[in-house]
Amino acid sequence: MKKMITLFSVLLFCSMTAVAQNYALIDMEYILKNIPAYESTNQQLAQQSQQWQNEVEALQQEAQNMYKSYQSELAFLSAEMRSKREEAIIAKEQEAQELKRKYFGNDGELFKRQNAILGPIQDEIYNAVKQVAEAKGYQLVVDRASAMSIIFASPSIDISNEVLAKMGYSK
Repeated sequence: MKKMITLFSVLLFCSMTAVAQNYALIDMEYILKNIPAYESTNQQLAQQSQQWQNEVEALQQEAQNMYKSYQSELAFLSAEMRSKREEAIIAKEQEAQELKRKYFGNDGELFKRQNAILGPIQDEIYNAVKQVAEAKGYQLVVDRASAMSIIFASPSIDISNEVLAKMGYSK
């Protein structure tokens, strides 16, 4: 009998805590697609990224051309000239790698620009989510786009449109 009362008490307690918690979902991809500033900055970043990629590829192509030229003239070069050519090819390849790292590395120009341009947009979204969550009493808001373990969620708990409305982008 004591076991039955204890089990019943535990189940009652668990059900009360589960009811007391409110959850909501947002779809960050959906929100970002509905913010015009995000789309335009994303296009600017893509253009800049392509320009930088072209610069890196040009250096890599130049190094490759230097190597082909070296291969074709190898038989006619003295040991000293071979050494100089090899050093020049290696220097060009290193220059291309350094430029690639400068633009696309973990702390590269692309990363810095993304943070500078997209940071304020992300902060605005966070503040809007926070305001909506506090107003509605949500204790947890999960991003559906980044939460890979969510298999199904009811559309009734998705507050993405409310967040957009809070930011001034009515849907």
